[in-house]
Amino acid sequence: VAARMASSGGMPPLEAIRAATLNAAQLLGDPTNLGALEAGKYADVVAVDGDPLQDISALTRPRFVMKAGVVYRSE
Repeated sequence: VAARMASSGGMPPLEAIRAATLNAAQLLGDPTNLGALEAGKYADVVAVDGDPLQDISALTRPRFVMKAGVVYRSE
């Protein structure tokens, strides 16, 4: 939602997604463990229907959600 709002305010989709992930981890002071999908880092994962870099509203159409290792939605 935050990425979509930022993008609707004129921010390019990639920058909006970075603001909600990598930049947020840096603001939290923990970029070593958060902010990117890399081995050894904590991650909540959302897979969406579409390409959010082309259409940021794709983030509102989740196909798969995993938070803290628990799958909440999978199609």
